[in-house]
Formats: sequence, C-alpha cells, structure tokens
Amino acid sequence: MNKFSMLLLTAALGTTALPAFAADAAFDGRVDGLARSWAHVNYEVRDKAAQTAEAAKLASDADALAKQYPNRAEPLVWEAISTATEAGAKGGLGGLALAKSARALLERAEKINPNALGDGSVYTSLGSLYAQVPGFPIGFGDPNKARSYLAKALAVNPRGIDPNFFQGDFLLRQGDYKGAVTALERALAAPARPDHEVADRGRRAEATALLAQARLKLHG
Repeated sequence: MNKFSMLLLTAALGTTALPAFAADAAFDGRVDGLARSWAHVNYEVRDKAAQTAEAAKLASDADALAKQYPNRAEPLVWEAISTATEAGAKGGLGGLALAKSARALLERAEKINPNALGDGSVYTSLGSLYAQVPGFPIGFGDPNKARSYLAKALAVNPRGIDPNFFQGDFLLRQGDYKGAVTALERALAAPARPDHEVADRGRRAEATALLAQARLKLHG
C-alpha cells in the first residue's frame, strides 16, 4: 500500500470514527445531565408535591434515553433512582408500587451491565431498596439481600460516598451502631466527585445527621 493510499485509509477511518465519538459524547452528556437534575430534585426541591412531579418527569426523561439506547444500562439506573426518589416523596402504597418499578429497572440494568456508571450504583441502589422497603407481607424488603448488594457495591467502590452512606444507613437500621459509625465516617471522608457538588453536599449532610444518630445510639 503506497503512502497516498495509507493517507486515504487514515482519513476514511477518522471520518467514520468521528460520529461514534460524537454519539458517545452526546450520550455521556445526557447521562451527566440526568445525574445533575436528580441532585437538584432530591436535595434542592423541598416541596413534596413538586419533588414528586419533578422526579416523575426526570424518570420519564431517563426512560426516553433508555429507549434510544436499549443496550446501555446507565439510563435505566437513573430512571430507577428517579423513580425511587418519587416513591420516597409520594409514600404509601403508591410509593411502594414505584419502589417495585425501581427494583425492576435496576434488575434490567444489572443484566445489561452491572458496572454501569463505574461506581457500584446498580448494587448500591438495589441494596438501599432492599434495606429501606418494608418486608413481607407489605413489601419486598430483605436484610440479607440488602447486605449482599451493599457488599458488592463496596467491593466495586470502597471509598465512595454513596455505598458507604447506604451501608451506614443499613447497619443503623440493623442495630449495628459501631459498624454504622465506621461506614458513615468513611462516607464523610470520601473524595469529592467532580461536577457533582450538589449531590456530594446533600449526601454529606445526610451522612452527618445519620452519624450523629449512630453515635448517640452507640454511646447513649
């Protein structure tokens, strides 16, 4: 192959690769947008009715992205997280139905790519649902499944703020106050996540409040 042919081939490869890179960048940008929107809804919208409505809209936006990219797990994770946020804001039987929907979405995401988002989010979210939802016969809550999923999340992201926070929350619920203190202290020591200041600030506030409860239980 002569030099001219090599140049043509290189140019052709570069031309065909550019749309793929652009598509990946566009997808990543939309996923980051879902993350930032969720942080706003979860931590900055105080009115429960407004939070319910905005979480539902965000779940719808994530669903649209999931339909556009059926082989990617990331939109399903954010749809599940948004649906779980809507469930928490709504409460009652309606909230429980939404929590079941969130679990189903996360199970779909787990089958596609359990390491989606690269921080253990699939496992963290499933673990938190199994930890917080009431058990049988009301709901699907299961401490054993919660423990297993949270352990997987920590194996993937041992220093992360979210897996350590939800591990602390779970242990506090289980009466392991010493373990809860350790996990929540790790959550507060977690490195900051670039471009996720609102989420980090909100989660640190939650971790601080839970840590105070765990220390009171431990020493009180």
